[in-house]
Amino acid sequence: MGAVHAIVLVALLLPILHVLARTLMTRKEQPITHGLKAHRLLGHLPAFLRNRHRFLDWSTELIVASPGHRMGFWIPGMRTGIVTANPADVEHVLRANVTNYPIGEQAMDMLRDFLGRGLFNSVGDHWVWQRKHASLEFSKRSLRKFVVDVVQAEVANRLLPLLRRQSATGGVLDLQDVMGRFTFDTICMVAFGHDPCCLADGGVLAEARSGFMHTFIEAQDLIACRFLDPVEVSWKIKKWLNIGTERRLKKAIADIDEFLMDIVRARRRQQSASTSLSSVDDNDFLSRLVTTDEHSDEELRDIVMNFLTAGRETTASALTWFFGLALRRPDVVARVTAEVRAVRESTGTRPGEPFAFDALREMHYLHAALTESMRLYPPVPVNSQSCAADDTLPDGTHVGAGWSVTYSAFAMGRLAAIWGEDCAEYKPERWLGENGAFQQPKSPFQYTVFHAGPRICLGKEMAYVEMKSVVASVLEEFVLDAGGGAPEHLLSVTLRIKGGLPVQVRRRMIAE
Repeated sequence: MGAVHAIVLVALLLPILHVLARTLMTRKEQPITHGLKAHRLLGHLPAFLRNRHRFLDWSTELIVASPGHRMGFWIPGMRTGIVTANPADVEHVLRANVTNYPIGEQAMDMLRDFLGRGLFNSVGDHWVWQRKHASLEFSKRSLRKFVVDVVQAEVANRLLPLLRRQSATGGVLDLQDVMGRFTFDTICMVAFGHDPCCLADGGVLAEARSGFMHTFIEAQDLIACRFLDPVEVSWKIKKWLNIGTERRLKKAIADIDEFLMDIVRARRRQQSASTSLSSVDDNDFLSRLVTTDEHSDEELRDIVMNFLTAGRETTASALTWFFGLALRRPDVVARVTAEVRAVRESTGTRPGEPFAFDALREMHYLHAALTESMRLYPPVPVNSQSCAADDTLPDGTHVGAGWSVTYSAFAMGRLAAIWGEDCAEYKPERWLGENGAFQQPKSPFQYTVFHAGPRICLGKEMAYVEMKSVVASVLEEFVLDAGGGAPEHLLSVTLRIKGGLPVQVRRRMIAE
């Protein structure tokens, strides 16, 4: 019993000792924030704890009110940094001085047991090497075709049958859950050729067959807890003691690793047994990688894990928020459906047939409506880098070595200086030119939903293909009623809708 008490005592004292030790070290210039007072000993820790449950709204309020559109924070011995929505800051960090802002050892530590040394958790030459190989694959038309085929099959064989069944019964369906299942099926097929059947055949939700999905989501949520804890050593202590959330995370990661490694090894054996080294252009991402000896089994696991993380949660979030906003705007839904009908007529295809890639590209208003929903509710609302050496932002603001610099796409979407006084409105038209064609933002550093600079998302085009395929197919055939008030956001690995998105479904009449 005494040993247990000693362990508990150490666990309680370590954070305090850690703070005192770091605080007594040589003090550097600390960041300041207009309207946010720092406690003499605890810095901004009390404010963080009070606003932890509403971090996005709280930080956005401070950023919008700040002349430099940024907030500084410091928690002695733990965390010091800047959260910014200033496009000049973002361009400086992501392009002009990008080599001074890697992902940071602290973040890499938090992600290492989940993402390994994959693309999103590596720096230097290892990152360059992975990025080069991934970029080569993403540039191939064959992979794009494979993505389109997978998405169209999931839409036709599972998503639409599910909605037809729901329309017949008249019940309520959680569209956020459905989008999560849909994107998990498609990303698993694209990433490593495995169909987890989360949406299932026959238009039902496959609870019994989606264990891998639930484990994967649980691991992501538990990793997010590490980042949301203002006391950075807390998760390390729990991991060392193997208790609480870290115990659950360890079990989830072990299950995921076993599942993925079995698939990687099976694919190795399949490749070795093959008598022909013919093209794998019609195959999934993993099949393309195992044709060479450049990757170990562990590296392939990391690549697949990063691919899943990037492609599943973000696309599901973007689709859910689009429906959450658009379903409360009949004018937006009407214009999307009108555009879909027009594209059908111009391409000579019948309702219900899959949309070809070129047809999807002609849906400019739908592209704008999706882009606008992500402006207000970006799937990844904040993203952090670490400052390697003392630096100065374009307006002269000091950034100390070791500080985190976080750019907030959520706050940036609410800056009148960028989007005008109507920045809080959901207005797809802001993305259309005089000829009705979609227009890119003036600067990629004003719209960081897909990041910007050398680390810009390689899957951006594929994400739009998937989202436009889903929205066009669903709204062409169904009327969805979300009811209720405006959705509330919930911050986890991505931005979700609190309580899900319950909808009623009915078939669309031809005249509608």
